[in-house]
Amino acid sequence: MSRAVLQPFEEYQKSRVQFVQTVAVLARKPQNIEALQAAGVMALLKPLLLDNVPSIQQSAALALGRLANYSEDLAEAVVSADILNQLVLSLSEQNRFYKKAAAFVLRAVAKHSVSLAQNVVDSGALDALVVCLEEFDPSVKEAAAWALSNIAKHSAELAQSVVDVGAVPLLVLCIQEPETALKRVSAGALGEICRHSQELAQHVVDAGAVPFLSALIPHHDAPLKRQVCNCLGYIARHTIDLAENVVEAEIFPKILYRLKDQDPLVRKFAATCIREIAKQSQDLSKLICNAGGAVAIVDYINEARDQARLPGIITLGYISAFDESLAMSVISAKGIAPLKDALINEKSDLVQASAAWTLGQIGGHSPDHARAMAEADIPSTLLTVYKFKDSSEDLKKKCKKALKSILQMCSFLSALEPLISESPDDILQYVLHQFAKTLPHDNQAKKNFVLSEGLKKIQEIKAAPGSKLRQYIDTINQLYPQEIIQFYSPGYEQTLLKKLEDYNTAD
Repeated sequence: MSRAVLQPFEEYQKSRVQFVQTVAVLARKPQNIEALQAAGVMALLKPLLLDNVPSIQQSAALALGRLANYSEDLAEAVVSADILNQLVLSLSEQNRFYKKAAAFVLRAVAKHSVSLAQNVVDSGALDALVVCLEEFDPSVKEAAAWALSNIAKHSAELAQSVVDVGAVPLLVLCIQEPETALKRVSAGALGEICRHSQELAQHVVDAGAVPFLSALIPHHDAPLKRQVCNCLGYIARHTIDLAENVVEAEIFPKILYRLKDQDPLVRKFAATCIREIAKQSQDLSKLICNAGGAVAIVDYINEARDQARLPGIITLGYISAFDESLAMSVISAKGIAPLKDALINEKSDLVQASAAWTLGQIGGHSPDHARAMAEADIPSTLLTVYKFKDSSEDLKKKCKKALKSILQMCSFLSALEPLISESPDDILQYVLHQFAKTLPHDNQAKKNFVLSEGLKKIQEIKAAPGSKLRQYIDTINQLYPQEIIQFYSPGYEQTLLKKLEDYNTAD
């Protein structure tokens, strides 16, 4: 064939190559996206997916993927242009480079919304993606796993569709591959599947994923450790049986070491996983404490800040709620101080409310637990936060409930006396109830109550007749001679002065 005939074809091919490569580069930068869209780039890229030159096909798919990744509108434009069916059709026929690029487009479209992920499923992509999980090239497997992850994350129905095509066993095989990036994405995909429901998590467990995930907890790669801890937490959150499956894979004590990991997200996800296990049963909470979990979680709360504290705080609450020995183990681990710090110093209402709730779970078991709270000045702190004008209704509710729980067990009266003059009536009734219960059985406390002016303070309280507050005040007053009650009653000085004046006048 003459050079004159070949030259235009060569120039046409060069132009196509230059065009798709340039568009792919431009699509990396957000500031170029609108201009590309306005220029009608989607319609120009679509026919190039079927080009007879493989490198042009790959670059066209890469450019489309970057565009679809940028926004939901562009992802919808890819769907509207009927590009998905074309990609899926080519996915089973082309080379590994094209498969990787095509899977990237599917992943980019699916990530935005349930409806777009459903469009990807409806295009028949799942079967093709599962076939890609069996490819020799790990980068193709990774691209396919990521696309499946973005489909599964949106809903239980979409996750079930991923399970139904047989993806889970292949994802479990992928986490056993030597490539760290493939392990990471596959663990993330398994997590997205099992987060939705007990049944989906059971599929992941039945596929034998948990022992392999557990083995990766000490891995050197921080993003992989995040995904592993996250996935194990998603499994454990649903039922006791699933949590026990996670524990039986020997995640303790190695997951406790992750609470000291250099990566803050690894620490947070490890704490979250422990929280999901602790909430399931008393036995699992005991197992955590026996492995040194209470001390490790307290250390974690001491070191973490802001929202990262939350899973640790709630874990201590779950552990403490089950029985008094577990609550005492949290006290012994010096857990009260960081909870108090979170209650006072954190800006997030959610963190403060969780700290209040946990303190209530710890302090409400027995007088010994309540005394530990009182000695740390927790009742006064809870009251201060409860009265603070900027506290949310939920925070106030949690503080009041925690105060009630602690006060009902507290016989350490010297710590309660400051609350008499500071408490509003709805809290004060619980404070005085404790005095009414405890003073009759403790003569020294009765004497101290007078010397500390506690008795005087309660005479100054204006309580409605027949109210609980009035009943508790009357019960306390009955423990003392009437002369002492009169002496400390408001206006008694004026009564004495009047008697003195009358006496002098009589003289």
